[in-house]
Amino acid sequence: MSLTSTRTARELLGHLRRLSNPRNIEGMARYGIAPASPLGVSVKQLRDLAKEVDRDHDVAALLWKSGLHEARILASILEEPDRVTKAQMERWAKGFDSWDLCDQCCANTFEKTPYAWEMVRVWSSRKEEYVKRAAFSLLARLAVSDKETADDRFKRLLPLVKKGATDGRNYVKKAVSWSARQIGKRSIGLHKQALSLAAGLSRSKHDSARWIAKDIMKDLNRPALKAGLGKRKMS
Repeated sequence: MSLTSTRTARELLGHLRRLSNPRNIEGMARYGIAPASPLGVSVKQLRDLAKEVDRDHDVAALLWKSGLHEARILASILEEPDRVTKAQMERWAKGFDSWDLCDQCCANTFEKTPYAWEMVRVWSSRKEEYVKRAAFSLLARLAVSDKETADDRFKRLLPLVKKGATDGRNYVKKAVSWSARQIGKRSIGLHKQALSLAAGLSRSKHDSARWIAKDIMKDLNRPALKAGLGKRKMS
């Protein structure tokens, strides 16, 4: 750990503390964000702050170690994905204490690592609510950003979505639905697969599965979406 990285992390933490806003903390709570150590700094402010420094693995490690909610989100923005290990992904995932920290880490860092697809499978069977959410948040992100992967790879993960749909915990079921809906928006073929999955879930004995089915159908049956997929197929 270089002196430069230590100094940069210390300066960033000082800046975050100066930006602390108790009123924003109250607003976060209304959206179900109630981590152990919040400062009330917005994601926009974090991204603006991140523009002032380069990505740095060591700085990210120090920010994460602070335990501060916003410092950990900033760590995910400044992390160097090619230096991230599976062990680090596990450590960070075990430290998730809110849905937004989970989703920010998946979007900013995890989906850019070589281990993203593997961790979807690993985390999908975990018991911890936010670790399990990370599996489906990560899958949703891959469905949006990974333009090169063939449809079949996403199709093979739909059984994980089906299994995850029986988990009634709020932040898990919402991520399960999110992943299925994003997969269904990739192509005509996956759109049909996702709606077929939803049809099966609609007959489930589990309340969460039926809720997810309704959410998928509402989103994927939108006329504008269908028209867009049709045009994409013709092109």
